[in-house]
Amino acid sequence: MSPNRWLAFIGLKGLRLLSLLITISILSFWLVNFSPIDPIQAYVGADMLRVSPEQRLEIAAYWGLNDPPVERMLRWGSALIQGDLGTSMIYRIPVSEVIRERFLNSLALMGVSWLLSGVIGFVLGVAAAMRRGTWLDRLIKNYCYLLASTPTFWMALLLLLVFAVWLGWFPVGLGVPAGVLSEDVTLSDRIQHLILPAITLSIIGVSTIALHTRQKLIDVLDSDFILFARARGERGLRLFWRHGLRNIALPALTLQFTSFGELFGGAVLAEQVFSYPGLGQATVDAGLRGDVPLLLGLVLFSALFVFTGNLIADLLYRLVDPRLKEETIR
Repeated sequence: MSPNRWLAFIGLKGLRLLSLLITISILSFWLVNFSPIDPIQAYVGADMLRVSPEQRLEIAAYWGLNDPPVERMLRWGSALIQGDLGTSMIYRIPVSEVIRERFLNSLALMGVSWLLSGVIGFVLGVAAAMRRGTWLDRLIKNYCYLLASTPTFWMALLLLLVFAVWLGWFPVGLGVPAGVLSEDVTLSDRIQHLILPAITLSIIGVSTIALHTRQKLIDVLDSDFILFARARGERGLRLFWRHGLRNIALPALTLQFTSFGELFGGAVLAEQVFSYPGLGQATVDAGLRGDVPLLLGLVLFSALFVFTGNLIADLLYRLVDPRLKEETIR
């Protein structure tokens, strides 16, 4: 692809991202405005009975809750253009700091889960395709079909009950040990609290990549050049390594990058079950307690996160597939 085409491609993607963020901002603000949750009551919490009507009016005036929705949205949008996401009503700190702190925890969780699900799914898909029609193939397919229909929160509860409650191998929840100062928390403690949530997301994410890799490799094995390679005596792993791997690695990797949306959605449920301090739990807390600035910031960040995964997948295809290198930008 020529430099002009690359510039046009990047420019088009930038315009799509901008329009996506604007649309999501408007829809999210409009939906939050119709939420039945009283933000003042959620802000005050259990002390609501001690708050006088005058104090309630002062709180509403401080956060601009009495202003018209359009005015509040324009004020939030103008601050957003300047890089200010506002202040969280729950944590009393800038939204950007909440996202940065929680994202580091979620990044570790989603990164480990992303790698494990990709590697395990790819290996299972290759094994099923190479042993097509055997008991191993049927076992892997049934296993993937079962996982594809399993809710993330149910799998999280099952693993929590078995490995944390019954066996006691892992902590019940949280991201670090309870009652321990932050400077005393070790890397081993963080890893121990990360294992169960990461395994939950990895198990759920295996099915898609495994089934896709299996079908793609079966198509490759049924092609004419594989028939010619077998006629020359190539079998088993040698056949796969020389002729199958290069044809299925890129589609599998691309599919893995496009799974960012499912990964983020699964992380929300897994973090809630394990009380893991990541973006998922912050999103649930912001929604249940009417923290509009934090909720809008998290929505925009998650949209940017998913868009980045899809963009990387698109770039990989265009860099490798010769049929897309000179494709006209649409």
